Amino acid sequence: MIVIKKVIFYSSQEEEACHTMQGHTGKEAPGEPWQEAGRGPWNCSSTVGFILTSLFNESPMDLFLFSMVVIIYTLAMAGNTAMVFLIWADTQLHTPMYFLLSQLSFLDIFFTSVTVPKMIAGFLFGWTSISFVGCGAQMFFFMFLGAAECLLLALMAYDRYVAICNPLRYLSLMNHQTCLLMVATSWLGGSINASIQTALTLQFPYCGSRRIAHFFCEVPSLLRLACADTAAYERLLFVTGVVVLLVPIAFITTSYALILAAVFGMHSVEGRQKALATCSSHLTVVNLFYGPLVYTYMLPASYHSPGQDDVVSIFYTVLTPILNPVIYSLRNKEVTGAMKNIIGKCGVGRTA
Repeated sequence: MIVIKKVIFYSSQEEEACHTMQGHTGKEAPGEPWQEAGRGPWNCSSTVGFILTSLFNESPMDLFLFSMVVIIYTLAMAGNTAMVFLIWADTQLHTPMYFLLSQLSFLDIFFTSVTVPKMIAGFLFGWTSISFVGCGAQMFFFMFLGAAECLLLALMAYDRYVAICNPLRYLSLMNHQTCLLMVATSWLGGSINASIQTALTLQFPYCGSRRIAHFFCEVPSLLRLACADTAAYERLLFVTGVVVLLVPIAFITTSYALILAAVFGMHSVEGRQKALATCSSHLTVVNLFYGPLVYTYMLPASYHSPGQDDVVSIFYTVLTPILNPVIYSLRNKEVTGAMKNIIGKCGVGRTA
């Protein structure tokens, strides 16, 4: 709440600077897309918040794409919810690997729900406005859950490394306390990252258009509306990107390199092929998640446009949440067996 007050109630110096720079930040030239988006001057102390732009228009192709996004979102919610329920209900899945997978599904449920329902409501009902508090909350939870998932995926790669490269020590290295520490680390890291980024982003004066050229409140899109110099903050954003994105990527790459080295040493051709297929599918999902995030948060703003940001954001807000349960869990025999057992019990219960 302190941060929000900083955004709404400016000092006299900030108001003077804001009115001086209304309609121009010094970062854009005339004729840039921010002007075409309707960037008109507005009161710096206004509490009406922002306007989000729709990802789709009313053309037949966009209606089809919107329908696909809704279907994928629904399937992602159903798949991740099913995973959490199955892992909780079946005692055979009470292992370190599936405990971490349940946490991944839990994060995905809320991560995709932070942005997609608002986008759907904006398209169907025209509810595109969002208050300062709502924008800050959306930004915080998006960065909190996203960073927590980045860290958790890296820790899950360590789990797979121990399971394949040190199977005899797996239960001692990946005990209950270690799993809880991994989950707590990912959640704590995500909350610290989100708190810092949200606080710093919302302290800037926003004196131009209220229209965010994005379908949700994401830091790079919001910074385009700031009428203050954000260069220092963008450098800090790059540093946090190194910690939250590049370090986990390096950790995952190292873990899977060691896994692949162990796999190529297997005598069983069938086991080698199975391990290679699993590793390749895992790395594909990791690339689809981390790659767009690196593009959005670590490349300079001059390298991407609002339209490109919309498309890229779909990968980590909609696509990977549906792929995670499919790639990591639903392909496993243990999960499919647990699903059959649950369905069988439900069928027996109905018959009785």
